[in-house]
Amino acid sequence: MPLGNRLTTAAAYAEAPTVPVRVVLENIRSGANVGSFFRTSDALRLAGLDLCGYTAHPPHKDILKTALGASEHVPWRAFETAADAVAALKAEGYRVAAIEQAEGSVDLNQWQPEPGERWALVFGNEVRGVQADTCAAADVVIELPQFGVKQSLNVSVCGGIVLWHACQHIGLPGSVG
Repeated sequence: MPLGNRLTTAAAYAEAPTVPVRVVLENIRSGANVGSFFRTSDALRLAGLDLCGYTAHPPHKDILKTALGASEHVPWRAFETAADAVAALKAEGYRVAAIEQAEGSVDLNQWQPEPGERWALVFGNEVRGVQADTCAAADVVIELPQFGVKQSLNVSVCGGIVLWHACQHIGLPGSVG
């Protein structure tokens, strides 16, 4: 990204255009993973995060440690359940994608959102993934292709890959409004 597109203050972040993507975290156990999503959301200038279920909220110490201050200016909301978040996001005009290895999922390389579309991407628990009812409520279930024995990535690593892919198609900061 050209140096001219970088922001230097929380106030500038609040005033700058964002990519119309929200991160939905469903029952994420690790505050460090949540903090990583805050940093990724800051880096890509995403619209914000929705923290669901028992996902930790700022100012949790592990979030603060990995977010490096991003949790102070990246917008976030708390929801009792991912179902509540999904309903609210759909009412706000977002399409919803669950990121999960599931029957009928679409390979990440085949998912190509249109520029300017509004998407909410749901990432699930580190062990159990995105709940089946959340997947059922989503507009699409996306699977990140993996070729190793474990067929598993850390949720925040998966998030970085999927969110970068989304931004490449939807638009990068400064190119969307």
